[in-house]
Amino acid sequence: MERYCAYQDRCHYEVKNKLWELGFWGDWAGEIIVQLIEDDFLNEERFACSFARGKFRMKRWGRVKISKKLREKRITPRLIKFAIEKEIEEEVYLETLNMLIDKKRRLLKVEDVFIQNGKIANYCIQKGYEVGLVWQVLKIKI
Repeated sequence: MERYCAYQDRCHYEVKNKLWELGFWGDWAGEIIVQLIEDDFLNEERFACSFARGKFRMKRWGRVKISKKLREKRITPRLIKFAIEKEIEEEVYLETLNMLIDKKRRLLKVEDVFIQNGKIANYCIQKGYEVGLVWQVLKIKI
């Protein structure tokens, strides 16, 4: 399990599932998880921060999608908020959203501005950007 956790940051939920797959449950699994935490192979805060940082920088996900995926991994709301605030700077976030909008606009072959903006908005919202923020940036770009 140490090798599993050393390969990349993991959360408690992933480690529990892996232990379950390997046939460890109950007290055995609990003892293994405690040992991994003590040896610093398992750290929820470090996992949440690296997850948020990686998904934003590599996949260009927005805060909504990152939060949703972290909730699916049973990360606490307080830790999700901390990781997103720590790892995603507001200025870089807006630059990334603008870059996604410009890139999508170049790829679309739609003449009607309203249809084009609707498609761009849907794309950005699916990437996890806040609905209000997407429309606010699109209005500025018209």
